Amino acid sequence: QVQLVESGGGLVQAGGSLRLSCAASGSIFRVNNMGWYRQAPGKQRELVADITSGSSTNYADSVKGRFTISRDNAKNTVYLQMNSLKPEDTAVYYCNTVPYDEDHWGRGTQVTVSS
Repeated sequence: QVQLVESGGGLVQAGGSLRLSCAASGSIFRVNNMGWYRQAPGKQRELVADITSGSSTNYADSVKGRFTISRDNAKNTVYLQMNSLKPEDTAVYYCNTVPYDEDHWGRGTQVTVSS
């Protein structure tokens, strides 16, 4: 059974940093591109960063230069380092494959950035 478990969210002031982690079951992690998505209240879920199995990365324009996605294949974990956080980064953050699989959404982790 595929599992994706996100952690590391919290409340932080604008300009602060957080590091999110996503632990994935091995069967999904090894062969897939992985991504971090976020959904803010009243908005659609969006892909903010993705990483290939070979560790090539892509970022949404809104987070480029501030967020860094990485993966540890030995630990089946993908990370999102978020720096210079802004109030508009407030959202529930999820990881999933890219493209996403509807059956793989986890509970996500809440990130709240205060101004």
